[in-house]
Amino acid sequence: MQYGFAIDQRTCIGCHACTVACKTEHEVPLGQFRTWVKYVDTGTFPDTTRSFGVMRCNHCTDAPCVKICPTQALFKRDDGIVDFDSDRCIGCKSCMQACPYDAIYIDANTHTAAKCNLCAHRVDNGMEPACVVVCPTHSIWVGDLDDPTSGIARLVATEETAVRTPEQNTGPNVFYLGADQAVLDPLAAPVDDTYIWAKPDPQRLLTQHDVPGSPRTGARTTLNTAHPRPWGWKVVTYLWTKGVGAGALLVAALAVLLGVDLGVLGDYVAPALGIFGAATTGALLVWDLKRPERFLYLFLKSNFSSWLVLGGYVLTIFTGGSVLWFLAALLEVDWAMTVLAWLAIPASALMAGYTAFLFGQAEGRDLWQSPVLFWHLQAQAVMVGSGALLLAGLVVDLPPGAQRHVVSAFVLSTVAHLAILLVEYGGRHVSRQAAAAAHVITHGRYARTFWLGSVLPTGLAAVLGAIAWAVGSASGLLLAAVAGLVVQPALLAYETVFVRAGQDLPLS
Repeated sequence: MQYGFAIDQRTCIGCHACTVACKTEHEVPLGQFRTWVKYVDTGTFPDTTRSFGVMRCNHCTDAPCVKICPTQALFKRDDGIVDFDSDRCIGCKSCMQACPYDAIYIDANTHTAAKCNLCAHRVDNGMEPACVVVCPTHSIWVGDLDDPTSGIARLVATEETAVRTPEQNTGPNVFYLGADQAVLDPLAAPVDDTYIWAKPDPQRLLTQHDVPGSPRTGARTTLNTAHPRPWGWKVVTYLWTKGVGAGALLVAALAVLLGVDLGVLGDYVAPALGIFGAATTGALLVWDLKRPERFLYLFLKSNFSSWLVLGGYVLTIFTGGSVLWFLAALLEVDWAMTVLAWLAIPASALMAGYTAFLFGQAEGRDLWQSPVLFWHLQAQAVMVGSGALLLAGLVVDLPPGAQRHVVSAFVLSTVAHLAILLVEYGGRHVSRQAAAAAHVITHGRYARTFWLGSVLPTGLAAVLGAIAWAVGSASGLLLAAVAGLVVQPALLAYETVFVRAGQDLPLS
């Protein structure tokens, strides 16, 4: 059984009755929508055409929002309806990143995720959704798509239909009849400077020139809803803090296994950075929740298909390992240090890289779907982690060989980071959306930050690190420490544009 919608845009008159009925039925806050009507105009006056598109949750067969939701607040019912339980939601906004249709929002009243749930309470009582009842032209069909005798199944089987972003392979169950492709394709129609009855939200105005559009049709969006970026500076900073902690402990663990004595740097500074990185990361993640008082639901109501949950366990394990490392060094238990070093390598790698799997579940953000993101995060972590150790090396005594080990890790990871950037932004991308987002980074609004704020200083740091490796001695350590300092804001600059650009392109 699979409930779904069919929307006949050939008869839709864009009256917004469905929007009003939905807002009334569910008491949706002002300025937020579960169902809305998008307008797209094509042509030049007086030869213009206006097309409508009813936008809403697609109740996907393979719903990415359900997979990524850490507390099972979003779930798929036996009848195929994707519903939500606001009492379990922690407001992490990961479902908003997973949805390729911009269908989910954070309710301004409850601070929890909400969306169209096909009026499940009405369906359970044998009634049609509110939007279907009020549609004056019977343009909205609803029913069981798996039942060949149902009206909607017969309609979809006998008429030509289209779905939104089929390349995402989510199995959307909202079918459009006669819809203009410029309405369904979010990259086909950039917004005008003004809508027909209002001004576009700041996010859409900011990104209007990022949307490729169609020079042939001149399609432009003349009415739509606001969709601000769900994640901001807290997520950007968390990528850096966990990188510092994971990278520092990884460098120290490799030193133990290679027989290199880092002294105080390896015994105490590295695990202290690990504890700091993990604790700060956890604090930022909780701070970013819309319902932070529910953060324990991550462990008490866990959905183990979500990398937000698995990442929480990784953070916990990594923190515990860092504390044990510190204690083992304090008590001078050599065999424990060796065991912990072996365990620290996979723990640090997961600490640095689990975000790649989380971002991989964010199906709506194609820029984040890179197959090399895990390895890129490893290089970034070692770069900033070893950079932090080099800074600490200025104030602690380093045994022979310690400086060369940390500088070597720094130079190799910095070069690897730059090489992956070259591959990522110089090659092909997985989709038009990813390509457009990458272009915004390298040639658009973020180009100055990317090239001058990240790539150039990182390249300079790599050169300084190489010179420091060749020189050795105290002078070399000073150069290396300067390089280690430079890469910290450089990585923050890169993560800023990476996180922002990934969310800038419209999905509806």
